[in-house]
Order: sequence, then structure tokens, then C-alpha cells
Amino acid sequence: MSNLRNACTGLAPVHVYSKALSVVAGLVLAATPIASAEAKKPAPQPVAAAAVRLPSQSVADFYRARSGAPLWLTPKSGDAAQQLLTVLANARIDGLDPDKYHVSALHEAVARARSDPKAAQVADQQLSEAFAAYVSDLRKDPGIGIIYVEPQLKPRAPSPFAALLDAANAPSLAVYVGQIGWMHPVYGELRQALLSHGYASDHERELLTLNLERARVLPAGRNRYVVVNAAQQRLFMYENRQAVDSMRVVVGKPKYPTPLMTALIRFAALNPYWYVPPDLAAKRIAPNVLKRGLGYLDELGYQVMSDWVDNPNIIDPKTIDWKAVADGKTEVLIRQLPGPHNSMGRMKFMFPNSEGVYLHDNPERELFEQAARLYSGGCVRLEDAARLGRWMFGRELDWESATTEQRVPLNDPVPVYITYLTAMPDGGTIAYYDDVYGRDAARIASLGGGGDVASR
Repeated sequence: MSNLRNACTGLAPVHVYSKALSVVAGLVLAATPIASAEAKKPAPQPVAAAAVRLPSQSVADFYRARSGAPLWLTPKSGDAAQQLLTVLANARIDGLDPDKYHVSALHEAVARARSDPKAAQVADQQLSEAFAAYVSDLRKDPGIGIIYVEPQLKPRAPSPFAALLDAANAPSLAVYVGQIGWMHPVYGELRQALLSHGYASDHERELLTLNLERARVLPAGRNRYVVVNAAQQRLFMYENRQAVDSMRVVVGKPKYPTPLMTALIRFAALNPYWYVPPDLAAKRIAPNVLKRGLGYLDELGYQVMSDWVDNPNIIDPKTIDWKAVADGKTEVLIRQLPGPHNSMGRMKFMFPNSEGVYLHDNPERELFEQAARLYSGGCVRLEDAARLGRWMFGRELDWESATTEQRVPLNDPVPVYITYLTAMPDGGTIAYYDDVYGRDAARIASLGGGGDVASR
């Protein structure tokens, strides 16, 4: 509990700047039909999911499962091959070396394939090898200090078979490649902004590159999950790769920044206690007891406890030397009972972690009207906890009929990704947010002041 705080502070409002993204012109070459013999072949059917369970997961296994049918060089694939060549040629944007993917050799192979059906088969597999390697490199943990509470949420490179299976089953292979569909949509849009020079200064380019690195951690799947962007002070609910709802949140003040973290929300706690950190008890509660008397504790529902357990002994506050507590000489353990004054509000959403961070309701409604909502001790306070509960549980969470600290398990735990994106796509533009925790500045300094993540 040592990381939980509730003292309030404030900074200048977050400044949002938008820069319209320019359109990329001429980067994608028109596809040329590949060998008329290919056009006569029946379109390959999507590979059955069961094929993923093959003993090996190589590119060769993928083609064997398709009876050798091509993926890239067919009329149905449109300009997917040229899209891939363009993406690979610009891999330096992703902090990767384009030479690793043999882009020049791929261009030559595709050119030969236009007149030689046998060469087309070789070129198709070469494109798949390069694609699988590139996807694998992008889907690795970027190593930027994220706390992975649940190991399964750490980014992992898919097998070549799995990467190609997802691509083959996309409604449009060309769109899938052009939008970097194996990554989170935010990644694709930030990358596009860099590719199209959709920035007004070198500093904005640096910010786009830094945030592209952070966006690599966000999930690419179609399942439900929550994203909390501490820099934006906003929470998003995702389904099927789309943000279906969002709300304002209060996050940690600069002294107690909300950490970068991924975890699984496993249960809600209705009518929760608030366990007051001992240092905050000394700074805020003890001075009020000295000033207003022991009635202050009764008024706000504070109890002095023997220890942090479910059924502690309640200590008579008359036996406490509150002057010593205020002076930091004596430590007390205090909890606040559920009720209208409770700092947790009526519900909290738990993803047990060593940092003591979670999502919770907040009775101080005026905080959500602030432009810079940096008031917590690291936890995330929700503008509408009940609405988030309805989305996660599919029903109302009835706190009025619930007992104290009543746990409501979530049958299907929902992943939560707490991130720090100071550059975010916003309706065709990029919005930039203040570096309230100094993480951008620290990252740029670690790179020698140039901020060129792509050269790492």
C-alpha cells in the first residue's frame, strides 16, 4: 500500500496541438498482373485454424497447408506485394534495418515473376519470409520499462505460420498490410504520420517516434480490453480493434506518476474501504485530528487498525499520540469506511499488482472538470465507474445492495494497458500532450539528446 496517495496538486493545463496529416502520394506502385496462369487458379481458401497446431510453424508449413497456393502474387491480392515492399523499405521508421528484409532482392524477384510462373512461386515465398520476419521484429517487447503483471500480456513474436495465417484471413490483404494490421491501430496511424511527414517540427517528429515505440505494446487482437493513456488522462474501452467508449480519468500527480503497466482486471470491489498510506495519515489526517478533535475521524469514517488484514482489531483513537503521528514519530494504520466521503467512491476494479495501482470511483467530481487531472497517488480515478462496470460485466453493479468490500469476480478477466502516449491520432490529425511525467525528456536524453529512436 505504500504507493497509494491522495494528496492533490495541479499543473498547467494539457496543451493539445493538432497537425493535419498529409496524404502519401506515389509511395505504393500499381500492381502488375502476375502470369496469366495464376489468374486461372482457384482463389485459395482461408487456412483452417486447426492448421496452427502443426508440429512446425514455418513459412514452408504455411504453403503446404495451402497446397502451394500463392498469397501475394494473385489478382485477388491487389497491390499487397507492392504495399509490403513499401512498408519494408521504410522499416527504419520502426527502428528496424530495411536491409534485413532484402528489399532490393525482393523487387527483383517480383519483377521476374511478371513473366515467369515458376519465378512467381519463389517470389511469393520470399515475400512471405520477409513479411514474417518483419512482423516478428515489430511484435517484440520494446524494453521501455513496462510492468507486465501478467506474463501472457507481454508482446510476443508470432510464428511465421501464425503471422501469415492472419494475413491470409484478412478481408483485404492490401489494406491489412498498408494499415499495419498486425499491430494496434494507434501504431499504424502514428507510423503513417511519420511516413507522410505529418509533423510541424523536428521535436514533433521525435515525439511521434517515441510514441510509436510505446504503441508497440498495445494489443493487436479483436478482444475486449481497456487502455488508459496517462498523458491524455483518458480511458478507452476497445472491442474489435475499435474504441467503443471513453471517459476522463484522474491520474497520478508528477510526484507519484501512474506507472506503465499491463494486467488483467479480475474483479470489482463494491463499497470498498480506503486504506490510508501511513505517510498520508501523518500529513493529512493527524493534523486535522489535532485541530478538530477525534470527532473528525467519526465524521469521515476513519478507523485506526491493528494491521492490514481483512478482520483487523480496531484501536481506540484515544490511545494514539496524534502529535507524534503528525511529527512522523509514530505510524498508524487507518482505513476509511464505505460511504459518501470514501476516497474510493462506490467501486474499484482490481488487477492485483505490487504497485498498489487500480481503477476506482471518485466522489470529488470537480476534479474531472480540470484540464490537467493530475491529483492521485498513482491510481486511476474514473469519471464514470458505473459505466465502465456495465461494459465489463454486461450488467449494473448494484453497490446499494452490496455488503462492505463485496468482491464481484469477472468471469472473463479484461486486460488493461496503462500507457503514456504524448502523441495520439485524433480524427486524421495528431494531438500532442504535455510530457507531465518527464518521460519524453528522459528518453530523448538517454538517446544522447537527439531523440532518434529509429537509429537505436
